[in-house]
Amino acid sequence: METQILLDNPYLEKFQGDKLNTVTARLKVLSNPDRLKILCVLVNQELHVQQIENFTQIRQPTLSQQLTVLRQANIVVTRREGKQIYYQIQDQNVLKLMQTLDALYCSSQHED
Repeated sequence: METQILLDNPYLEKFQGDKLNTVTARLKVLSNPDRLKILCVLVNQELHVQQIENFTQIRQPTLSQQLTVLRQANIVVTRREGKQIYYQIQDQNVLKLMQTLDALYCSSQHED
């Protein structure tokens, strides 16, 4: 009976092939604490590198490395204004996920 329930699971059918690989790749990128911090501060706003550093307390070499990973994964996009490079979340699915994580774990009503 239990095996039949698992085989008839409609969610399992949705997570096949490319979709499964896409979800796995996104979650792998999001599994880093520094990258999560960066995305948390970008949820509601576009920020330049110095602002991200100030908000997250991630120092420049590490910050640069993690922003590169997020950019290469097409999660964030950049915009140059003078000498400043601004970052914002580009992937709307990641934005929704970050908003959900915020509601679940960061709201003042959340209890462990």
